[in-house]
Amino acid sequence: MNRVMNFSNELKDKQQVVEKILLKYMPENASPYDHVVYNAMKYSLMANGKRIRPILMMESYKICGGNNIREIEAFMAAMEMIHTYSLIHDDLPAMDNDDYRRGILTCHKKYGEDIAILAGDGLLNSAYEIMIDACLKDNKVKAKQKLTACKEIGKAAGVKGMIGGQVADVIQNDITMDVINYIHIHKTSAIIEASLTAGAVLANGSMQKVETFRKIGRCIGLAFQIQDDILDIVSTTEELGKQVGSDNKNGKNTYVTIKGIEESRQIVNELIEKALDSLNSFDSSEKEFLEEFIFYLRNRKK
Repeated sequence: MNRVMNFSNELKDKQQVVEKILLKYMPENASPYDHVVYNAMKYSLMANGKRIRPILMMESYKICGGNNIREIEAFMAAMEMIHTYSLIHDDLPAMDNDDYRRGILTCHKKYGEDIAILAGDGLLNSAYEIMIDACLKDNKVKAKQKLTACKEIGKAAGVKGMIGGQVADVIQNDITMDVINYIHIHKTSAIIEASLTAGAVLANGSMQKVETFRKIGRCIGLAFQIQDDILDIVSTTEELGKQVGSDNKNGKNTYVTIKGIEESRQIVNELIEKALDSLNSFDSSEKEFLEEFIFYLRNRKK
């Protein structure tokens, strides 16, 4: 019980660290003509998120020997901005058409579709702006590491990653298991992988360590999305913070519809075990929290 309580308290502390970083990097309105888009950006960014991606970045950074969180703050904020922009757009009527996210009205329900689209665009562009600014402030060696991290994040967020997965999700009608895996790997896992690899790169971790974190991220990302498929069936709107049954409403095939809940849960367990096996290859006292965090992701209820 103490172990669970300690992890819970440490997680809350890390989430609060991320919240402060987000407030620090959230752009502020300086004009009376466009303030609404800043309000919409902040509304979605500062909603009750789990902050999984920046926390993963912070942990891989520490495991690879990084000892100055301030030098990766911009990248942590950028990753959460990119994730939040994707949620804003994903919830739009042209996509999943959801009314609730993180326990509150979705951005387009609060501010209208036009401002929601622009708020997503604003967060995406702000993410790259603050990362580039962080690169320009450093010497050549550190700037190269940071540019490499930018490349990892940019590829994961682009058409070879999240956007590509989203496209497949939108246009596919007869979705097979192969297509579902493609969607999950690109739409969800890519950004989780990049959170871990970017943290390793920013700590000047070896290529071997970066690639090990990529494997861990792939396992976590797939497990996370399959767990989402399960929760969409077994959870409630109040507990999940967003509408349940949306996959069924939109006629989507998922791991659950094809393999059933029990086999899907078994696959989640297998993926988590693979992630933990890879994590055990690191000889670092800093890996304990990430180990607990991976267990938390497997057992999450929202």
